[in-house]
Amino acid sequence: MMLDPAIRYAATITTPKGVIQVDFDAKAAPETVNNFVFLARFGYYDGLRFHRVEEGFVIQGGDPKGDGSGGPGYTIPDEASSLRHVDGAIAMGKSSRPDSAGSQFYITLGAQPDLDDRYTVFGHVTAGIEIVRTISIGDPMTTIVISEK
Repeated sequence: MMLDPAIRYAATITTPKGVIQVDFDAKAAPETVNNFVFLARFGYYDGLRFHRVEEGFVIQGGDPKGDGSGGPGYTIPDEASSLRHVDGAIAMGKSSRPDSAGSQFYITLGAQPDLDDRYTVFGHVTAGIEIVRTISIGDPMTTIVISEK
């Protein structure tokens, strides 16, 4: 799947605690956005749980194993995104190895400048940051629906 560069992509992440809206920046991180949109449209994230929650740092999900060790069976390259880890940034989780991201993503709870240039930021929360702040370990992503603007 390849994204149309003329279209802006967004996601609606529905959880039992409420809805989180995210806008993606495909110009800053085209391969990362393409990967996330593909997985979401395939239904990959539906029902997966947030497996990591660190107050004042991040919430993280997208692991089918639910323990931080799983992924989609492939990895994507790191991208040198110009986006920063501001409050509500969405970025790809990965191991300490380069080019090891796959499906795990996190949303920042406050600015995290120490993560800049180490992880690919590919968008930001536009609505529902108060929902992000209520997520607990084990809370599911009921669905993620992609929209085009």
